[in-house]
Amino acid sequence: MHVPDGILPLPFTVAGYAVSAAAAAFCIWKIKQRGDPREHIPKAALLAAAFFSASLIQIPIPPASVHLVLSGLLGAVLGYFAFPAILVALFFQAVMFGHGGLTTLGVNGIIIGLPSLLSAMIFHMQARSANPSKGRTALFGFSAGAIATAVSVALFILFLYYTIPPHLDATVERSAIITLGLLHIPVIVVEGIVTALVVMFLRQTRPQLLAGL
Repeated sequence: MHVPDGILPLPFTVAGYAVSAAAAAFCIWKIKQRGDPREHIPKAALLAAAFFSASLIQIPIPPASVHLVLSGLLGAVLGYFAFPAILVALFFQAVMFGHGGLTTLGVNGIIIGLPSLLSAMIFHMQARSANPSKGRTALFGFSAGAIATAVSVALFILFLYYTIPPHLDATVERSAIITLGLLHIPVIVVEGIVTALVVMFLRQTRPQLLAGL
Protein backbone atom coordinates (compact mmCIF):
# COMPACT_ATOMS: atom_id res chain seq x y z
CA MET A 1 0.00 0.00 0.00
CA HIS A 2 2.97 2.28 -0.49
CA VAL A 3 2.61 4.67 -3.42
CA PRO A 4 5.98 4.95 -5.23
CA ASP A 5 7.54 8.05 -6.75
CA GLY A 6 6.40 9.16 -10.18
CA ILE A 7 2.80 7.95 -9.88
CA LEU A 8 0.89 10.91 -8.48
CA PRO A 9 0.64 14.44 -9.94
CA LEU A 10 2.58 17.19 -8.16
CA PRO A 11 -0.50 18.82 -6.53
CA PHE A 12 -1.32 15.51 -4.80
CA THR A 13 2.19 15.06 -3.45
CA VAL A 14 2.32 18.65 -2.17
CA ALA A 15 -1.10 18.30 -0.54
CA GLY A 16 0.03 15.01 0.97
CA TYR A 17 3.01 16.69 2.61
CA ALA A 18 0.80 19.50 3.92
CA VAL A 19 -1.75 17.12 5.48
CA SER A 20 0.90 14.83 6.96
CA ALA A 21 2.81 17.78 8.41
CA ALA A 22 -0.38 19.11 10.00
CA ALA A 23 -1.25 15.68 11.40
CA ALA A 24 2.26 15.21 12.81
CA ALA A 25 2.18 18.67 14.41
CA PHE A 26 -1.20 17.92 15.98
CA CYS A 27 0.02 14.58 17.35
CA ILE A 28 3.17 16.16 18.81
CA TRP A 29 1.03 18.86 20.43
CA LYS A 30 -1.23 16.21 21.99
CA ILE A 31 1.81 14.23 23.15
CA LYS A 32 3.31 17.28 24.87
CA GLN A 33 0.06 17.80 26.75
CA ARG A 34 0.57 14.45 28.47
CA GLY A 35 3.81 15.58 30.11
CA ASP A 36 7.27 14.12 29.59
CA PRO A 37 7.10 11.94 26.44
CA ARG A 38 10.51 10.30 26.95
CA GLU A 39 9.17 7.28 28.79
CA HIS A 40 7.08 6.35 25.74
CA ILE A 41 9.84 6.77 23.15
CA PRO A 42 11.33 3.24 23.54
CA LYS A 43 7.88 1.71 23.02
CA ALA A 44 7.30 3.90 19.97
CA ALA A 45 10.72 3.04 18.54
CA LEU A 46 10.14 -0.70 19.02
CA LEU A 47 6.78 -0.67 17.26
CA ALA A 48 8.10 1.61 14.51
CA ALA A 49 10.79 -1.00 13.89
CA ALA A 50 8.12 -3.72 13.77
CA PHE A 51 6.16 -1.68 11.23
CA PHE A 52 9.35 -1.05 9.24
CA SER A 53 10.13 -4.78 9.07
CA ALA A 54 6.61 -6.12 8.51
CA SER A 55 5.94 -3.83 5.56
CA LEU A 56 9.04 -5.12 3.78
CA ILE A 57 7.99 -8.79 3.95
CA GLN A 58 5.99 -9.49 0.80
CA ILE A 59 3.43 -12.31 0.85
CA PRO A 60 2.64 -13.61 -2.65
CA ILE A 61 -1.09 -13.81 -3.40
CA PRO A 62 -1.33 -14.28 -7.19
CA PRO A 63 -1.46 -12.24 -9.31
CA ALA A 64 0.33 -9.84 -6.94
CA SER A 65 1.76 -9.71 -3.43
CA VAL A 66 0.69 -8.05 -0.19
CA HIS A 67 2.26 -7.34 3.18
CA LEU A 68 1.23 -6.72 6.76
CA VAL A 69 1.01 -3.10 7.85
CA LEU A 70 0.48 -3.17 11.65
CA SER A 71 -0.76 0.44 11.66
CA GLY A 72 -3.81 -0.62 13.66
CA LEU A 73 -1.57 -2.22 16.28
CA LEU A 74 0.58 0.91 16.49
CA GLY A 75 -2.51 3.04 16.95
CA ALA A 76 -3.93 0.78 19.66
CA VAL A 77 -0.69 0.70 21.67
CA LEU A 78 0.91 4.08 20.90
CA GLY A 79 -2.04 6.42 20.53
CA TYR A 80 -0.85 9.80 19.22
CA PHE A 81 2.71 8.50 18.99
CA ALA A 82 1.62 6.21 16.14
CA PHE A 83 1.50 8.79 13.35
CA PRO A 84 5.00 10.28 13.91
CA ALA A 85 6.43 6.77 14.37
CA ILE A 86 4.91 5.59 11.09
CA LEU A 87 6.08 8.71 9.26
CA VAL A 88 9.67 8.15 10.42
CA ALA A 89 9.53 4.47 9.43
CA LEU A 90 8.13 5.38 5.99
CA PHE A 91 11.01 7.81 5.48
CA PHE A 92 13.64 5.16 6.24
CA GLN A 93 11.85 2.59 4.06
CA ALA A 94 11.97 5.01 1.14
CA VAL A 95 15.61 6.01 1.70
CA MET A 96 17.04 2.58 2.49
CA PHE A 97 14.97 0.24 0.31
CA GLY A 98 13.07 2.42 -2.16
CA HIS A 99 9.82 1.16 -0.63
CA GLY A 100 7.39 3.96 -1.31
CA GLY A 101 9.07 7.24 -2.19
CA LEU A 102 10.23 10.60 -0.93
CA THR A 103 7.88 12.64 -3.12
CA THR A 104 4.97 10.48 -1.95
CA LEU A 105 6.03 10.36 1.71
CA GLY A 106 3.21 12.70 2.68
CA VAL A 107 0.61 10.72 0.75
CA ASN A 108 1.82 7.44 2.25
CA GLY A 109 1.62 9.10 5.65
CA ILE A 110 -2.04 9.82 4.95
CA ILE A 111 -2.73 6.30 3.64
CA ILE A 112 -1.08 4.44 6.51
CA GLY A 113 -0.62 6.96 9.32
CA LEU A 114 -4.03 8.59 9.58
CA PRO A 115 -5.89 5.24 9.93
CA SER A 116 -3.59 4.45 12.86
CA LEU A 117 -5.11 7.42 14.70
CA LEU A 118 -8.56 6.08 13.89
CA SER A 119 -7.56 2.71 15.32
CA ALA A 120 -6.32 4.44 18.48
CA MET A 121 -9.72 6.04 18.97
CA ILE A 122 -11.54 2.78 18.28
CA PHE A 123 -9.42 0.66 20.62
CA HIS A 124 -9.44 3.10 23.49
CA MET A 125 -13.23 3.21 23.45
CA GLN A 126 -12.97 -0.04 25.40
CA ALA A 127 -11.21 1.85 28.17
CA ARG A 128 -14.49 3.60 28.96
CA SER A 129 -15.34 0.49 30.92
CA ALA A 130 -13.80 0.53 34.42
CA ASN A 131 -12.67 -3.07 34.04
CA PRO A 132 -12.97 -4.16 30.40
CA SER A 133 -13.40 -7.89 29.91
CA LYS A 134 -11.05 -10.04 27.85
CA GLY A 135 -13.69 -10.38 25.17
CA ARG A 136 -14.21 -6.63 24.99
CA THR A 137 -10.47 -6.01 24.71
CA ALA A 138 -10.13 -8.64 21.98
CA LEU A 139 -13.13 -7.27 20.05
CA PHE A 140 -11.88 -3.70 20.10
CA GLY A 141 -8.36 -4.86 19.30
CA PHE A 142 -9.60 -6.78 16.27
CA SER A 143 -11.73 -3.83 15.16
CA ALA A 144 -8.82 -1.41 15.52
CA GLY A 145 -6.49 -3.56 13.42
CA ALA A 146 -9.01 -4.53 10.74
CA ILE A 147 -10.62 -1.12 10.30
CA ALA A 148 -7.28 0.71 10.11
CA THR A 149 -6.09 -1.62 7.35
CA ALA A 150 -9.41 -1.43 5.50
CA VAL A 151 -9.30 2.37 5.53
CA SER A 152 -5.69 2.31 4.30
CA VAL A 153 -6.67 0.02 1.41
CA ALA A 154 -9.59 2.29 0.52
CA LEU A 155 -7.38 5.41 0.54
CA PHE A 156 -4.72 3.63 -1.53
CA ILE A 157 -7.31 2.65 -4.13
CA LEU A 158 -8.80 6.15 -4.26
CA PHE A 159 -5.44 7.84 -4.74
CA LEU A 160 -4.46 5.53 -7.59
CA TYR A 161 -7.93 5.20 -9.15
CA TYR A 162 -8.33 8.91 -9.82
CA THR A 163 -4.74 9.76 -10.77
CA ILE A 164 -4.09 7.36 -13.65
CA PRO A 165 -1.70 9.00 -16.19
CA PRO A 166 -3.41 9.82 -19.50
CA HIS A 167 -1.01 7.68 -21.54
CA LEU A 168 -2.20 4.49 -19.81
CA ASP A 169 -5.37 2.51 -20.49
CA ALA A 170 -7.64 3.72 -17.66
CA THR A 171 -9.96 0.69 -17.87
CA VAL A 172 -7.14 -1.83 -17.51
CA GLU A 173 -5.41 0.14 -14.78
CA ARG A 174 -8.58 0.57 -12.74
CA SER A 175 -9.34 -3.14 -12.97
CA ALA A 176 -5.84 -3.91 -11.72
CA ILE A 177 -6.19 -1.41 -8.86
CA ILE A 178 -9.51 -2.90 -7.73
CA THR A 179 -8.07 -6.41 -7.95
CA LEU A 180 -5.12 -5.35 -5.80
CA GLY A 181 -7.54 -3.91 -3.27
CA LEU A 182 -9.55 -7.15 -3.12
CA LEU A 183 -6.37 -9.13 -2.52
CA HIS A 184 -5.98 -7.23 0.75
CA ILE A 185 -9.20 -8.66 2.26
CA PRO A 186 -7.30 -11.57 3.90
CA VAL A 187 -4.72 -9.05 5.14
CA ILE A 188 -7.48 -7.01 6.80
CA VAL A 189 -8.64 -10.08 8.72
CA VAL A 190 -5.09 -11.09 9.69
CA GLU A 191 -4.30 -7.54 10.85
CA GLY A 192 -7.36 -7.66 13.10
CA ILE A 193 -6.35 -11.01 14.56
CA VAL A 194 -2.73 -9.97 15.13
CA THR A 195 -3.79 -6.74 16.84
CA ALA A 196 -6.30 -8.58 19.04
CA LEU A 197 -3.72 -11.17 20.10
CA VAL A 198 -1.07 -8.57 20.93
CA VAL A 199 -3.36 -6.34 22.96
CA MET A 200 -4.69 -9.39 24.82
CA PHE A 201 -1.12 -10.39 25.64
CA LEU A 202 -0.26 -6.88 26.81
CA ARG A 203 -3.44 -6.77 28.88
CA GLN A 204 -2.22 -9.81 30.78
CA THR A 205 1.46 -8.89 31.08
CA ARG A 206 1.95 -5.12 30.68
CA PRO A 207 -1.45 -3.39 30.98
CA GLN A 208 0.28 -0.03 31.53
CA LEU A 209 1.31 -0.12 27.86
CA LEU A 210 -2.39 0.23 26.96
CA ALA A 211 -2.81 3.37 29.01
CA GLY A 212 -4.72 5.28 26.35
CA LEU A 213 -4.26 8.13 23.90
